Order: sequence, then C-alpha cells, then structure tokens
Amino acid sequence: MGFDLNALERAVTEHGRVARVVITGIQGSSPREIGASMLVWQGGQSGTIGGGALEFELAKSVLNVADKRLSRHALGPELGQCCGGAVQIVTEVFEQNTLPTSQNGVVVRAVDGSHTMPLRVQKLLKDARSGALIETHVCQGWFIEAVHKTTRALWVWGAGHVGRALVNTLAPLPEFATTWIDTSEDRFPNNVPEDVTKLPAQNPAALVKHAPKNAEHLILTYSHALDLELCHQLLTHDFQFAGLIGSKSKWARFQSRLAALGHSNAQISRITCPIGNPILGKHPQAIAIGVGSSLLKASQTVAQTQRNSA
Repeated sequence: MGFDLNALERAVTEHGRVARVVITGIQGSSPREIGASMLVWQGGQSGTIGGGALEFELAKSVLNVADKRLSRHALGPELGQCCGGAVQIVTEVFEQNTLPTSQNGVVVRAVDGSHTMPLRVQKLLKDARSGALIETHVCQGWFIEAVHKTTRALWVWGAGHVGRALVNTLAPLPEFATTWIDTSEDRFPNNVPEDVTKLPAQNPAALVKHAPKNAEHLILTYSHALDLELCHQLLTHDFQFAGLIGSKSKWARFQSRLAALGHSNAQISRITCPIGNPILGKHPQAIAIGVGSSLLKASQTVAQTQRNSA
C-alpha cells in the first residue's frame, strides 16, 4: 500500500492543514489491514481505515494533534464495534512547510519524541537501498513506511459506458496505474479520476507500442474494427493480460480474423473474451465488478505465490 506522498501533497495544496491517519498494528479482528490510511481536513476526508465509529471519532480530533501521535484503540470496549480487536494508529498533521520526504523510497520519522535513530531503523534504511521490502510498522518509536508505488499498468481502451464504469471502479485501487485511451477528447467524461492518465488519439492502435510489455489491457471501444486492430497490435507487442468485451460469436469471428493476420491459436488464446462475469449481467457496472474481481483475484494469486516462495 505505502505512503502516497502525491495524494498528501494534493490534499495539503487544496485544503491547507491535513491529518493523515494510518493503521500500524492489529490485534485480533480489524475492519482494515496494516497500512490502510485516510486523510482528514476541515470539512472532508479521503481514504478509509474502516469502521465507521473509529473514523468518526478520529475525524473529530485529529486536526488538533500538535504533530504526531501514536495511539491504541480497542474496537469493542472503546467504540462499540463488533470486530472485537484492537488497532494501533499513527496520526500526523501536515501543512505545506512540513510535508515529508523519502530516503531510498522510504519515509521514516520518530513518533515518540526521540531524536536519535535506532540502529535497527538505520539497518532497515540500508536494506531498502538494496531493494528489500519495507513493511509499514513502528520500530522502537520510529514509524517506517515505503513510498506508495503502483505495481500494475492498466490500459483501458474506450471511454464509453463500460470504459467509464471500469475506470471509476478500478481507479481508487492503489495498485493500478491506469492509462485511458479513446479517439478524441470529447469521448471522455468531464471528471476523470486524478491518478488516471487520459490519452486522446486519432489512431489509438498506434499507442500500443508505447505500452509496457507487462501491462494489462481492457479493450472496449465503440468500433469492432478498432477492437480487432488493438488485438492484432497487442499480439505483436506482448502483454500481461488482454481482455476484450463482446459475445462468444464476436470472439469466434475475431479468432478467424486474427489467425488470417498470422497469429497462432496459442497466441490468440491469450486474449480473454468475453470479459466480466456473465452471472452478474451486462450492465456496465456489473461488467466492471466482474472484471475488477477477476483482476484482483489474479493479483492475490501472484502475491500468495510470492509469499510462499519467500
């Protein structure tokens, strides 16, 4: 998850004094995981640490924190939540002149008033320079977080109803770096999510060569001809995943046409069509939920494999 320095800077620029609240430890059951965070400013907030009662109580007081605060909250006895666990939380208040900086992709700061960095924390910073994974935690009174990095390049081709539903569903998820392509500026909605890169292009297929070869692609343009050309270009370029919106009959036609363009059956089978979960229906939001679920399941499988091999 990590510390999203860009989101914090945007919030401070827009709202002035901003509090950031992060879960740094859990005992028992909790509505969110370690590293979950929210930003709070006068009259608003973004993000979530889960648990309406916990957020409500914190939002009333966090802007009054002088600088940093480490606190523990028993969710049942203290807040009446049914989770029954307890969470450790770090609260920090930022303004334009107190925005944090990172060292080797890590943000580290004392939360107990200490001015001397412990040897253990110094070693973690050294390990980070060598590419070691940094977990969000408090170590000997010092709070350590890796800077947030998007881990998955997602290219969405088409800004129609389904494209809009997909982008709005997936954009808030921190792991995706979303690039959104269509044929002209007026194809896009007025309000594109902040972290989404919008690319209007008269010939979208010409952009395929600029996509990372580990990118994931969702093809859902208004034109079957453009969909086909995108499939053709992606099979030539390579990708991590490619999903095409359409019926089984559309896919049967595309398979024949892609074969005629020189692609083998093994190559063509790498494209997933139809996308979504047919049980959920064909409403744009239903398709977005189905596609999002498939992408998240895939990432959980990869993460579990990496944990098992570590």
